[in-house]
Amino acid sequence: MSSGGLELPPGDGGHEGSTADGATGTVSLAHPPATGAGGAGAELDWSADAWTEVRTRAQRAGRAYIWLNLIEQRLRAVVGAVLRPIYEPVHGQDDWVVAAAGPAGQEWVQRAVAVREVSRRKGYLLDPADDNVLSFLTLPQLRELMVQHWPCFEPYFDDRREVELALDELEVTRNVVSRNRALSQAVLAQAERASARLLDVLGGGAGGPAAERLPIDAVEDLVGDRYADVVSVHPDRVRLQRQLPAEDLFGGARRLDAIGIGLNLLVQNYSGRRLVRLAEAGCRVRLLFLNPASSAVKRRERELGLRKGELSRSVEMNILHVRRVRTRLADPTAFAIHVFDETPRFTAYLVDGESPGNGIAVVQSYLRRARGMEAPVLVLRGGGRGVPKDADHGLFTTYREEFESVWQDSRPVS
Repeated sequence: MSSGGLELPPGDGGHEGSTADGATGTVSLAHPPATGAGGAGAELDWSADAWTEVRTRAQRAGRAYIWLNLIEQRLRAVVGAVLRPIYEPVHGQDDWVVAAAGPAGQEWVQRAVAVREVSRRKGYLLDPADDNVLSFLTLPQLRELMVQHWPCFEPYFDDRREVELALDELEVTRNVVSRNRALSQAVLAQAERASARLLDVLGGGAGGPAAERLPIDAVEDLVGDRYADVVSVHPDRVRLQRQLPAEDLFGGARRLDAIGIGLNLLVQNYSGRRLVRLAEAGCRVRLLFLNPASSAVKRRERELGLRKGELSRSVEMNILHVRRVRTRLADPTAFAIHVFDETPRFTAYLVDGESPGNGIAVVQSYLRRARGMEAPVLVLRGGGRGVPKDADHGLFTTYREEFESVWQDSRPVS
């Protein structure tokens, strides 16, 4: 009889712990079935595929965490800048956040106060700048303060709905990351877009056309010194154009220098009308094509297995297209077209934006058996924000110098 008055079922004669006459003895614990010679139970080791999957999840979560951290710090600064002058003169330095939260936020703000006190009492290291209640509020709580006091924030932001929608998107990512669940590539991309949009709305974005073409990534700011001025690598041009369409690459450019065999990325993906508008808006263009009559074109045709004259005709068509664009300009001297006769070693599109030193470059090397569409692509950032201190020795500068060298030895197209 158990202590609760319930009778345990009798053990059978073969049960471990039973007496010889069938009396009930102790109940044994269940053991996992022995497997193999060593008698091991469940397999606890991770396979190579499992490790790969875990690393991928960790990399995505880390990338998302950096964005969330940036947003939280930016939102904390905005909330402090707007609400502190209103509440602090009346309620004091330590209690103004409690007063701003009001009765509706009493529970979570008191929890933040308690966490801060525990951190102090246990001797956790705190940056003096973060030794305040505001620094212990989470992203949803900062959002709640902003929503409760929207009339105070309205003079600084045009659209409350845009701010709330962006924060809603980030809340999905925040829940996934905080609970160590798998973060899909789609949710990560959504979080990065929402973060970039929200930083721009909150006044923390880069601004300007050059930044819009290639916004500075949070991870780039942290590890940029490891990769010079290379900000992304793509296995082929198709995947490049998914991430950086031609409109984003060339739109708003103030200076465009391009060198290659046929410059298909520009000629076939950016219409003549857009090129005309770009030049009329003040962009200075220099295009360097491989001479379609040179022996280098014939060698390239043999490498790619093309019929005789196929590549040269394609280059000629591209040159004719940009010549027609040039004839429509009021100032044709701002749109220069040259050809060179040397062995083509790479194709590069060097784009400078509105501000000095702020540019992007797309660079591909020519492979013996692969068309330009199939060759790996490097995207470089040329100066400005987000570039490491030794960017003078980066790849952007190297390809810019190489372009100038070939340009000096090239011939103009009439």
